[in-house]
Amino acid sequence: MTVRISFLGGLGEIGRNCMVVEQDGRLLIVDCGLMFPEPDMHGIDLVLPDFTYLRENADRIEACVATHGHEDHVGGLQFLLRELSMPIYGSPVTLGLARHRIEEAGLLSRTRLVEVADGDRVRIGPFDVEFVPVTHSVPQAHAIVLHTPYGPVIHSGDFKIDLTPVDGRRTDLARLGQLSSEGGVRLLMCDSTNAEERGFAPSERSVGAVLRQLFAEHSRQRIITASFASHIHRVQQIAEAAVEAGRVVATLGRSMVNNVRMARELGIIDLPASSFIDISDIDDYAPERVCVISTGSQGEPMAALSLLARGDSKHVKVGPRDTVIFSSHAIPGNEAAVNRVIDGLLRAGAEVVHSGIADVHATGHAQAEDLKMYLSVVRPEWFVPIHGEYHHLVANARHARTMGVADEKVLIAEDGDVLELDADGLRMAGRVPAGMLYVDGGVGDVGQGVLRDRRVLAEEGVVVVVVTVDVDAGSVLVGPEVITRGWVYAPEAESLLDEARDAVAKAVTQALRGGMRDVDALEREVRRAAGRFVGERTRRRPMIVPIVMEA
Repeated sequence: MTVRISFLGGLGEIGRNCMVVEQDGRLLIVDCGLMFPEPDMHGIDLVLPDFTYLRENADRIEACVATHGHEDHVGGLQFLLRELSMPIYGSPVTLGLARHRIEEAGLLSRTRLVEVADGDRVRIGPFDVEFVPVTHSVPQAHAIVLHTPYGPVIHSGDFKIDLTPVDGRRTDLARLGQLSSEGGVRLLMCDSTNAEERGFAPSERSVGAVLRQLFAEHSRQRIITASFASHIHRVQQIAEAAVEAGRVVATLGRSMVNNVRMARELGIIDLPASSFIDISDIDDYAPERVCVISTGSQGEPMAALSLLARGDSKHVKVGPRDTVIFSSHAIPGNEAAVNRVIDGLLRAGAEVVHSGIADVHATGHAQAEDLKMYLSVVRPEWFVPIHGEYHHLVANARHARTMGVADEKVLIAEDGDVLELDADGLRMAGRVPAGMLYVDGGVGDVGQGVLRDRRVLAEEGVVVVVVTVDVDAGSVLVGPEVITRGWVYAPEAESLLDEARDAVAKAVTQALRGGMRDVDALEREVRRAAGRFVGERTRRRPMIVPIVMEA
């Protein structure tokens, strides 16, 4: 008997975190997240883990355990539940954040949301699962301890070692140390996101002091802040700073409205009801008495802050009496989008404050010295870095070796890898499907072939060649007509297009005279002739779309 661990996402990229543990023939999913598309994924809305392995083993799945409520860990659940049904375990905040998306998709009936508290140890089928509190940028995050026949296996979740967290809920190093001293931790799988960042991660509470100072410095202006909607501690600190400064708070953006409502219901944001107003009522107050907390800190095109920057928001018109605070860092790849939003706000006359100007953001992930401290407490026999691009995994593996984990007991896995743990140790044990599932409106309707076509269209353009032939007579009746988008600008390239028509007409005529009558074969001839001409004359490779019609 072995314990098998299969990685479906999150190893080699930021996002799509999803892992499957197998014991006694049953499966336990740990997280099911999404990833936002990269710039060359044209038209893609979201990227999910490949669910093939889960579909093929649907009858063996016990449940999904969620470490915390960020989209890269629970955002895929609403899509997985379209195909499978299972209970989901997590803290009240984690399940509250996941519930919004699942409910919007109309899939609550396909799951059972099971709340757990800090320190709970729950039996889920053959799995003995313990939920250890950790500090992160979203409240009530957990590390997961799987008590296996071969010793404890720890999944760190996303965490930082914050000694002065906003809610006083620290990463439970005492419990992790107890597991280490009571018999040892067999395997640690540890967050690698900030493994290359030196030093210790700053406390989230440090941001609160900066925010209060900014509210004091801009006391004559309306303040608009942008943050991740799930970063409830940050939202809490913004709201508290606003109320201390004598302002009312309005939320902007659907996810921000939903999450703040949930946080107030759970008592995480504990401010008088009179402190909050509806966004439609902000004009009833003097600008210096208002604080707007908005979504869109990553420059998402349809997010509330982007609409505001373009002048398209129906609730807020930004101008010289506004200060906009970006209380976040741009996720790698989002820098250009964020800068566009900042430019739009500046053009409207607003003052903009971001993390390059003031310390208005603190990471939620452990940095190098935090990771070393964590390793010194846990002292695992085996170590596998998770959650990060490959260079992050390598850096975290280096920390493990520095802290005394034997070189041969540090394994760097990637998406699709399967590990087996038994009495003899840990080893690689094959592969499972772990490609990317692209969401473009629906799910699974975009494959690599479509993406390749979109890249060609974006980079090289398209040339459509239409010709009508009389197959029986073996002659060209109409055309060829050359239609192009993104290759050359037709009104300025008539002579080039005429040459292209002549080249295609010559090729089709020769093919017909040679006895070619099959339309598919003629279309291939059109493609070859047009492609050859375009390549020789312009050194470009647009998509060639041949259309041959019979009279």
